[in-house]
Amino acid sequence: MLPFMPQAVIFDMDGLLIESEVLYRDAFLAASDEGGHGMQVETYQKVCGSPWAVITKTIIADYGANFPIDTFRDAWLRNLRTMMAEGVALKPGVIEILDLLDRLDVRRAIATSSQHEAVQRHLSPFDLPRRFDRIVARGDYAEPKPAPHPYLTAAQWLNIDPAQCLALEDSYHGIRSASAAGMAAIMVPDVAPPTPEMQERCVAICDDLFAVAKLLEIAHSGVFSGA
Repeated sequence: MLPFMPQAVIFDMDGLLIESEVLYRDAFLAASDEGGHGMQVETYQKVCGSPWAVITKTIIADYGANFPIDTFRDAWLRNLRTMMAEGVALKPGVIEILDLLDRLDVRRAIATSSQHEAVQRHLSPFDLPRRFDRIVARGDYAEPKPAPHPYLTAAQWLNIDPAQCLALEDSYHGIRSASAAGMAAIMVPDVAPPTPEMQERCVAICDDLFAVAKLLEIAHSGVFSGA
């Protein structure tokens, strides 16, 4: 059960709206194999959903100051371009939850670590950008996730109290960001499994966006039934 019916729903993009995180992960591990770095999937799970500055700090902390970070990044991006060459699919339930929010007249925004260009490139083939009231992307906020600024900026642009917003995320840093912003958060896990910390920070953990939509329908029914 949701603790309230939100006035707005704030969506992450990668791994929540589109099937991109699995490609980022596979390209990350391919770059590790090429360089003989021996990285494990747990390293990627720690940094998924993060901008490059946060990723760099994590890798250097784990693998040392002499890690060839620029060469690794070049290999990662090269592999990623190959994997994304034919486009990126939508996650299950995206259209359905947006249709529900239309019916319930609930505002919505995107708060992503990706650039605006990437948002348009990935979502425009599905005609999705027009379905969001605001899109908050890299460059629009002072500090990236896990800082609260992306979600605070989204709430500010919507002119809605963060405490009346519901954030949907798949990554650890994303949940930390939404939680720090004072928002109720739901984790929809993708490449990173839920942890005790995530369970503590979230009002729910859902298998997919269909399950999130069901919670919203229940919360909406409660509002109008006087429950």
